[in-house]
Amino acid sequence: MNIVFIVAKYIFVAGGVMSGVGKGVATASIGKIIQARGFHVTSLKIDPYVNVDAGTMNPTEHGEVFVLDQGTECDQDMGNYERFLNVDLPDINYMTTGSVYESVIHRERNMGYGGKCVEVVPHIPLEVIDRIEKAGKNANADFVMIEIGGTVGEYQNILFLEAARMLRLKRPGDVLFVLVSYLPLPNKIGEMKTKPTQYAVRTLNSAGIQPDIVIARSTVALDVKRKEKIALNCNMREEDVISAPDIDSIYEVPLNFEKDKLSDIILEKLKTKARKSDMKNWKSLVKIVKTAEKPVKIGIVGKYFGTGDFILSDAYISVIEAVKHAAFFHKRKPVIEWINSEKFEQDEKSIKELKDFDGIIVPGGFGSRGVEGKIKAIEFCRKNKIPYLGLCYGMQLMVVEFARNVCGLKAAHTTEINRETANPVVDIMPEQKKNLEDKNYGATMRLGAYPAAITIRTQAFVAYKKHLISERHRHRWEVNPNFIETLTKNGLIFSGKSPDGKLMEIAELPKDAHPFFMGSQFHPEFKSRPLSPHPLFREFVRAAIK
Repeated sequence: MNIVFIVAKYIFVAGGVMSGVGKGVATASIGKIIQARGFHVTSLKIDPYVNVDAGTMNPTEHGEVFVLDQGTECDQDMGNYERFLNVDLPDINYMTTGSVYESVIHRERNMGYGGKCVEVVPHIPLEVIDRIEKAGKNANADFVMIEIGGTVGEYQNILFLEAARMLRLKRPGDVLFVLVSYLPLPNKIGEMKTKPTQYAVRTLNSAGIQPDIVIARSTVALDVKRKEKIALNCNMREEDVISAPDIDSIYEVPLNFEKDKLSDIILEKLKTKARKSDMKNWKSLVKIVKTAEKPVKIGIVGKYFGTGDFILSDAYISVIEAVKHAAFFHKRKPVIEWINSEKFEQDEKSIKELKDFDGIIVPGGFGSRGVEGKIKAIEFCRKNKIPYLGLCYGMQLMVVEFARNVCGLKAAHTTEINRETANPVVDIMPEQKKNLEDKNYGATMRLGAYPAAITIRTQAFVAYKKHLISERHRHRWEVNPNFIETLTKNGLIFSGKSPDGKLMEIAELPKDAHPFFMGSQFHPEFKSRPLSPHPLFREFVRAAIK
C-alpha cells in the first residue's frame, strides 16, 4: 500500500492599522477560493488573550462566543471559517495566549522538557508551531489558514509573529504572509491615504516578516496610483496588492478576491498547480443575495449589546447569518431589526409593534435585564400567531410564558432569575450547582454536540426529516422534568429530547394551533451554512413568509 504524505502549505493572515477590518472574513474567503481550486483547506484562529478560551470573554468587547462540536468556546471567526468552508472544525484549530502558556507550563510540570530551562522564546513559539502543524495533519489539509488576532505592533502578537517567522525558516517555500490593512479616506481631505498601511508593513518587517500580499480594505476600491504607492514603499509587486472595498454582503468577498486573481497569485507564490476554480454554487448564492427583492422582516428581541454609543451586533452574528441563509434559500431579502425588550416592560402598548414583523426570534443570553419584556413578546407571538423561534434562553422563556399564561402557574420562572420561585419550570442542571457554588465558570456549562431524538408528526420532524440529530449546546439551565406532565397536558409538545428522554431539546405548539411556535435548547445557528441553511431557521423563515 502506498502512503501519501501531504506537504501542507501555510498562509498566515495578520491585520494592520486597526482591528475590525475583516481579517476573519478575509481568512475564510482566501480559504474558500483555494478550496474551489480543488484543495483540502483547514483554518485556525489565534486569539492574543490570556483567557484560556472565549467562554469568559465579554461579548460586548469580543463578540459572540462560538461553540465547536467538541465543546470549545471560541472566537466568532471560527464560525466564519465553518460557514465559508462548509466544515466542522475541531478544537485544535483554536488557541489563545492563555491556552498556549497553560500547555507549556503543564508540560514543564510533567518533565516534558527533560529538565531544560523553559523560556518564553523559543518554547512558546514552538508550542504554537506544533499546534499549527498538528491541526494541518489532523485535517489532512493541503492548505492551513492561520489568522493572528489583533494588529501588528501590539505587544500581545509578538510571540505569534515569531512563531510564523520560525515556521517559514523551517519550511521555506511553504509559508505565505497576508496583511489585511485599512486605507482611510478622510472626508475633509478627499484622498485615500496609504501611509498607515506603509507603517503597518514596516512594523511587520521589524518582526522579521515581509508580507507577500496586502489586502487593502477601504470604503471604495483602490485606484492604480494607490496600488503603485503601496507596492513601491512596501517592497512588493502591484498585482500583490488586492483591492477590498466595502460591500453589502460578506459572501461577495471571495468573488471580489478572484477579480484580482488572488488564488492564482497565491498558488504561483507557493509553486502549486491546481484545476480551474469552481465557484458555481457560490456565484448562484451571491446572485440571490444581490437580486432578491421581496423582503422577509425578522425581529430579534433582546437586551441591546452596547459598547459606548454603538450596538455590537457581533454578539449575535451566527443568528444573523443563519437568518440570512434561510432567507436566501427562499430567495427573499432578509430585513433584520433589533428590538429592545426593556421597552415592553416600560410601555406595554409598544408590544403591538411586533405585528409589523413576519417573524420574531428571542436568542440565547444570560441575566435578568429585559426578561419580562421578552416573556411579553413571546406571549404576544403565541396569541397573535406570529412565527416564533426561541434559541436556548429563548426556549426557556417560552416555557416560562406557557406555564404562566396557559397552565395557570402564575409564579412560574427560571431559577436563573428567581431562585425562590414556587414553580421552577426551568431549573439548573444538578451537576452545575456545584460549579456555581465553587465559582467554577470557565468551560463548565453543557457544551458542544449532543444527540437528540425527534418525534414524528411534529414540525421539528418536518424540518429535520430524521429521527436522530446532533446539535451544539451552551447552557446550564434545563426544562424541569417535574413540570413536563403539566406542560404537555396543556398542549406544549416536546418534539426533541435527549435519547434517554430526560432532557427537553425542542418545544413547539402543534401546527393546527400555531403556524410556527418553536424553541430549541441548543444553538442551531452554529451549524447553519450559506449553501445549506439550518432546518429550523429554514422552516421558521418559510412560516414567516407565509
